Amino acid sequence: MPSGMKRALGSAVCMATTAIAAFFSGQISASAQSVEEFYRGKTISMVVSSSPGGGYDALARAVARYLGKHIPGAPSIVVRNMPGAGGIVATSFINKVAPRDGLTIASVQNNTPFEPLFGTKEADYDPTKMTWLGTPSVETGLLIVWHSSPVMTLADAQKMEMTAGASGANSTPSFYARLLNEMLGTKIKVIAGFPGQNEAYLAMERGELDSYGVTFWSSLTSTKPSWLPEKKIRILVQYGPEKEADLPDVPFGPDLIKKEDDRLLMEAAYAPLAAGRPFVAPPGLPPERTAALRKAMMDTFKDPEFLADAARQQLQVDKPRSGEQIQAQIKRVYEMPASVAERLRKIAQNY
Repeated sequence: MPSGMKRALGSAVCMATTAIAAFFSGQISASAQSVEEFYRGKTISMVVSSSPGGGYDALARAVARYLGKHIPGAPSIVVRNMPGAGGIVATSFINKVAPRDGLTIASVQNNTPFEPLFGTKEADYDPTKMTWLGTPSVETGLLIVWHSSPVMTLADAQKMEMTAGASGANSTPSFYARLLNEMLGTKIKVIAGFPGQNEAYLAMERGELDSYGVTFWSSLTSTKPSWLPEKKIRILVQYGPEKEADLPDVPFGPDLIKKEDDRLLMEAAYAPLAAGRPFVAPPGLPPERTAALRKAMMDTFKDPEFLADAARQQLQVDKPRSGEQIQAQIKRVYEMPASVAERLRKIAQNY
């Protein structure tokens, strides 16, 4: 081989060796970088799956004000709204588009982890693979009736028809009304067409409705705090991941279910309530960053300043659940028998 070619070849080999060494050096450096070193001076983007001004938005912004100080490196946090399709748009973004480096997280509606199970075509993501970070509370669903309704007890609701308002046939209030009819034998007739909860509540006050399809305890105590003490309503049954401590005398739906298949169906149906108001990150995060974000989220939920801020805004933050707990709940629901999923889809899709 001519000497010129030898020198060129040697130079090329040397350059390639240097490049390879630099690449692996960078890889080792990145892998050796601590969580604190990674987050120091960075900004985390927190996506909110609803419009500005609502309950999810208020909670997400409250969490964002305190979360950064609990993450090693104290990154700043910027909130941006990404509403659409009941939270599916933001959830799909987190699953498919957001970088998997721990610098993008989201606050999503609690229905979104279960939309694929309900058969929603737009929900083309796998929630079991996403990185769930925690929730500051869980929800308790209530079946309430206005005080002038002839329906006095759950037994009455199982014998006589009662009307309940909802926005549409496939809305959350409609779904839970059909669930109670299926599980507990109630005779709830859904009247769709109300723009929202406030309009249905007004119809109840006018005597035009007996009930709203589903009322959440957190919503009742923040929007209509006088109704219960003034005996404007009666609560016939409660349901969700756990019984509400402030309602010791109200029947708990899951306790009334006898068959195992029905118990599984009930658990799958109230799984969104167990998810509360969840925070999530993309799949495939580095494990040490996943652990740091989950710990920071739980530390935020215990932060006295955060709790005081939430109290001022009447945000329910008293029943936190960890990311690990949410991840396990989602996994359990998706591993239930196919027959349970099929029944759930029938109730959700109203057929």
